[in-house]
Amino acid sequence: MFKHILVPVDGSETAQKAAEKAAGLAKVFGSSVTVIYVIDPYPFTGLGSDFAYGQAEYLSAATAEAEQAIQAAKQTLQQAGVTPQTRVVEEHSTWRGILNAAQTSGADLIVMGSHGRHGLEKIVLGSVAQRVLSHAHLPVFVVRD
Repeated sequence: MFKHILVPVDGSETAQKAAEKAAGLAKVFGSSVTVIYVIDPYPFTGLGSDFAYGQAEYLSAATAEAEQAIQAAKQTLQQAGVTPQTRVVEEHSTWRGILNAAQTSGADLIVMGSHGRHGLEKIVLGSVAQRVLSHAHLPVFVVRD
């Protein structure tokens, strides 16, 4: 039914739960899996040239965090007998990065975690899962924490 599953991760426990669900689905359907982590490459845009050094440090730290999150999800999938492809994606908005990666990888299902934020926290931090759900043209399986 699903040939290619995309699993966006962020290093959270919820993302690990999504990787576990994706592993189960991949085994049942014989799907290939791609694990991604989205990094905003320009978080300091508009703040002036004084932040160029901070941006380099940020990108280094973000890349290390991405690799750690991807490796955790990869290990979860491999323990279930699924060998995933992995990628770090650079995009200003995480939800766009996820949808672009789904399109370029040929995914026909996205399995992702949702932190279940409510109230002020949701207004301030937003909901990546909700944006993906609102804009996706393919099924999205959301795993709650």
